[in-house]
Amino acid sequence: MSKILNISEAASIAIHSMALIAASGERLNVGMLAQRTSFSKNHIAKVLNQLVKNNFLLSERGPNGGFVLSRPAESINLLSVYESVEGSLDIPVCTMKCSLCEQSGCVFGGLSGKFQKEFREYLQRKMVSDLIKL
Repeated sequence: MSKILNISEAASIAIHSMALIAASGERLNVGMLAQRTSFSKNHIAKVLNQLVKNNFLLSERGPNGGFVLSRPAESINLLSVYESVEGSLDIPVCTMKCSLCEQSGCVFGGLSGKFQKEFREYLQRKMVSDLIKL
């Protein structure tokens, strides 16, 4: 059975990096982001390259290089960032074949699906720009 809510390190790096880059107003490189987040440079680089590939960021190499948003922060919701590194965030369906659940309904009251649905809706409506106004 899967966990109710699991935010991977990659998804956390993606969302935090997008917010930091949006808030900075200038190019941030992997080293700067590593200092501000305490994630490993290698993992940050891997995630940011995926965000570049999925058209969320633009990158420039060199001593003055770094990453900037490819479009306004107001037009990027957190769900699209999350799904670009994690894949589709689907509402889970219980796969347990339990006679107790079949007779009286899910022993957990369907909470897993409710939590996942609420999390998905939160990410859908929350924009990167909302994170820099906190």
